[in-house]
Amino acid sequence: MHKVNLAENIYYVGFNDRKTHLFENIWPIPKGVSYNSYLIVDEKIALIDTVERSYIDDYLDQIAILTEGRQVDYLIINHMEPDHSGALKAVISRYPNITLVGNKKTFEMAANFYQVNHQMLEVYDDSELSLGKCNLQFTTIPMVHWPETMVTYESTNRILFTGDACGSYGTLDGGIFDDELDYTLYEEEIVRYFSNIVGKYCPHTQRALKKIAKYEIKMIAATHGMIWRSHIDYILEKYQQLSTYQTEPGAVVVYGSMYGNTAKMAEIIARQLAVRGIKNIRVYDSSKTHPSFIISDIFKYKALILGSAAYNNAMFPTVETLLTTIRHMGIKNHLLGIFGSYSWNGGGVKNLMKFAEEIQWEMVGEPLEEKGAMKADHFNKYVDLANAVADKLLA
Repeated sequence: MHKVNLAENIYYVGFNDRKTHLFENIWPIPKGVSYNSYLIVDEKIALIDTVERSYIDDYLDQIAILTEGRQVDYLIINHMEPDHSGALKAVISRYPNITLVGNKKTFEMAANFYQVNHQMLEVYDDSELSLGKCNLQFTTIPMVHWPETMVTYESTNRILFTGDACGSYGTLDGGIFDDELDYTLYEEEIVRYFSNIVGKYCPHTQRALKKIAKYEIKMIAATHGMIWRSHIDYILEKYQQLSTYQTEPGAVVVYGSMYGNTAKMAEIIARQLAVRGIKNIRVYDSSKTHPSFIISDIFKYKALILGSAAYNNAMFPTVETLLTTIRHMGIKNHLLGIFGSYSWNGGGVKNLMKFAEEIQWEMVGEPLEEKGAMKADHFNKYVDLANAVADKLLA
């Protein structure tokens, strides 16, 4: 095995998952994901988080090699989600004298998930733990994205172990550090990971960023994705941007259409946006594209233009699924346009308007609705809607 050093006595112990189709059994990960754990070999030995349970055997073997058979003294639990605590019971079984390090909520979850009531060291904000040359400091960052989440700062080498914060979808294909690969190729997966996993908790993310600002950070080591050492400002600025709903001037056009009528309206709107000089335009058929990808672009771009055919007096089902997720995440500070079609009794646009009332974004233009196919003399109405959105984006 390659020994991957973050510092002289600090190691990466992680695995790439190229088999799983749905992260958390909901979010597609076509580019896979990594599970990152870290090992500090000092006078005392500490693991920081574990890995998903599928990798337990290889994980324990790697630890044994790196520790040269010594006992592991501490398991630091930054985050209890099972993709990071999956090896918890196996680690305790291998190292029965190990001390679990976490906060009060950590230990409640350990008991609930694994019926673990092992030797524990409860830590708080600014608690410290010396391993010898390495000194650990702890800061809680609740709801980024679970209530027990905390970060661990190794002050000697100035490494911040952040749990899921600053993480990403995508396997680490050879390179593990940001300067060993083209980190910009991961931008889409960084944004998608944030929007899918952390996006509901933007105010909490803001508080977390303020809490960790006290640290002089030379490296960020998350539990998913690359280790940041050369472009730390990039990932911190990305989290600042996303958690404050800062967007680029662009538009996401999403529609649900059975027979193509609503889809034709979406094409007219998208084309007119381009005519007006809008470069960032994303058009999605909600029946084909998983909400994971659509929500990621909604976090990136200022305008969302929604179209829905009526379906059993309601919205088209896949549009309704998307909007339920948007409501749940509480995304803010967007422009909203609405259009759609129906055959006899409506329901698509009517329910899109209910969504507009709930979400409290800035409505642009008048909602447009066709009975049946779009009529030729209504073409300019859709051009006008696109123009109104473009005017806002270009202002």
